[in-house]
Amino acid sequence: MQSRNKREEKDFEAGCHGRVQWVDRLRGMTLCSMMLYHGMWDAVYLFGFSAPWYERWPGALWQQSICWTFLLLSGFSYPMGRRQGRRGAEVFLAGILVSAVTAVWMPEAAVRFGVLTLIGSAMLLWYYPHRLLEQRSQRCSMMGMWSGVCFSALLFFLFREAAQGYLGFSRLPGLRLPGLRLPGLRLPEAWYRSGFSTYLGFPMPGFYSADYFPLIPWIFLFSCGYFLSRIWECFGRPGRRYRDSKGHLFCFLGRHSLLIYLLHQPIILFLFWVGDTGRCLIR
Repeated sequence: MQSRNKREEKDFEAGCHGRVQWVDRLRGMTLCSMMLYHGMWDAVYLFGFSAPWYERWPGALWQQSICWTFLLLSGFSYPMGRRQGRRGAEVFLAGILVSAVTAVWMPEAAVRFGVLTLIGSAMLLWYYPHRLLEQRSQRCSMMGMWSGVCFSALLFFLFREAAQGYLGFSRLPGLRLPGLRLPGLRLPEAWYRSGFSTYLGFPMPGFYSADYFPLIPWIFLFSCGYFLSRIWECFGRPGRRYRDSKGHLFCFLGRHSLLIYLLHQPIILFLFWVGDTGRCLIR
C-alpha cells in the first residue's frame, strides 16, 4: 500500500508537467472530427461534392464544436506543459508555414490568421501572466479562478461578432427573440483598416481566409480553458492518469496533434486527387 501511494504521488508530480490521459484522448477524438470535417470541406468546395446539410447549420455546428474544444483544451493543458514560450513560438511559426503554403498552392483557399496562428499567439501572450500566477499560486483563491472563467466567457461573447462590426449580444444566434432587445454597439470603421487590425479581430475590407481565427474573441476561450485547469488543480486533479495513454489510438493522436494537423490536409487532398484521377481514367 505504501509503495502504491508513493507511485501515485510520483505520477502526480510528473503529471503536473506531463501528459494527462483524458486530455490527450479528447484532443485525439477532436482531431479525428476535424480531419473528417476538412475532408468534407475539400469534397464540397474543391471537388464539387453535393452536401447541402454541410453548408447549413449542421456543418456550422460541427465546425464550432471542433474549434471550441481545441481552444479550451489548449488553454486547459497550458499550465501542465513545459517551455510554454518555446512551444508557443513553434505553433505560431507552424501557422505562418500553413499560410505561406496555402497562399502558393491554393490561393483561392488560402489560410490567413488561422487557428495555429491564434493558438501560438495565445501561448506567447499567456507566458508572463502564467508565470506570475504560478508564483502567487498559494494566494490565488478558487473564487479568483472562477472569476477568471466568468470574465473570459463574458469577453468572448461580448466580442463574438467583432469581425462583423458589432460589440455586444444583440446579433448572437439564439438570442434574437421577439420582444427581447439586448445591448449592442456598432464598432468604428476606422478599426478595420490594416493587417494588424485583421490579426486582432477587426478585418480590413476585402479580407478573405479559409480558416480565420483572430485573436479577439478566441483568446478569451483559450483563457477559459486556462482558468478551468487551475480550478482542476485546486480540486487535486480528479480523474488524472499519466502512464496508461501510450496504447490508445486517440491518446497517440492527441500527443502528436501539431504534426498530424500539418500533415492531414495534404494527405486528404492527395487521396481525393488519386480518387478523382482514377475515376477519370475509368471513364
